[in-house]
Amino acid sequence: MTYAYLGPEGTFTQTALRRLLPTVPPDREPAHRPFLSVAAALEAAFRGECDAAVVPLENSVRGVVPATMDQLASARMHINAEVEVPVSFALMAPEGDVEDVTVVHSHPHALGQCEDWLRTRLPGARTRTAASTAAAAREVAEAGVPGHAAIAAAPAAGLYGLRILATGLGREAGAVTRFVSVAPRWSHPARTARERTSLLVSLGTAGPDLVPDVLNEFRTLGIALSWIQSWPTGRALGSYHLFLDVDAHIDTRPLRLAMAAVEARGLEVRFLGSYPRWSAAAG
Repeated sequence: MTYAYLGPEGTFTQTALRRLLPTVPPDREPAHRPFLSVAAALEAAFRGECDAAVVPLENSVRGVVPATMDQLASARMHINAEVEVPVSFALMAPEGDVEDVTVVHSHPHALGQCEDWLRTRLPGARTRTAASTAAAAREVAEAGVPGHAAIAAAPAAGLYGLRILATGLGREAGAVTRFVSVAPRWSHPARTARERTSLLVSLGTAGPDLVPDVLNEFRTLGIALSWIQSWPTGRALGSYHLFLDVDAHIDTRPLRLAMAAVEARGLEVRFLGSYPRWSAAAG
């Protein structure tokens, strides 16, 4: 089994992939293929170049990841597993001290999570975006330009020969990113006592008015909603998809009834996958 992931080596996505590997059957030795962007990793899975892609879905500080949301909304992809990874950042450079840094490289989400620290400690520093935090570390290491530093996970410093200049840069000490394993087919993961099902409801242009009615169909059947996210269809202003995570398996009768009730309102409900809910004890 081959997994696509946001590379290069040393990204938080690679950490997520390693946490997910215990769920892979032992007779199927997994392989990893790094890609330069979330979109490229997802496309590799969609086209069949890889069996699945492990990608970030949402961060507790910066919200959802657009590339993942777009692919789930537009392609017939399914979620087969999820994992949560604590996210903490370090400032690293080939040499020097914090006060010597004039340019900071990192992924936009990382720069956003560290903006308070940067404003306080490096108010005059410029920022440059990179495809991933590890890509930023690698670029800074390869360029070797004085005054340039990267924000990345601490292990990236050892991978790319950089010195850690500061740690604890994130706005929230307990920041977490939720990653999902996505594939063109739903793989029917083994059932557990803790199940989650992801759905996509296409609301059309009447979306905002219909949201309370859609949610009520699940509530009246006693189905707990753990995540609600609207996402534009791209067709017109006011036209939305509604992503829902419910704490039930697709084979649960109340969930089937709720989906049928929503469809009876003339709305499309797409099944995105049922899989074990992540818990800290799992990893």
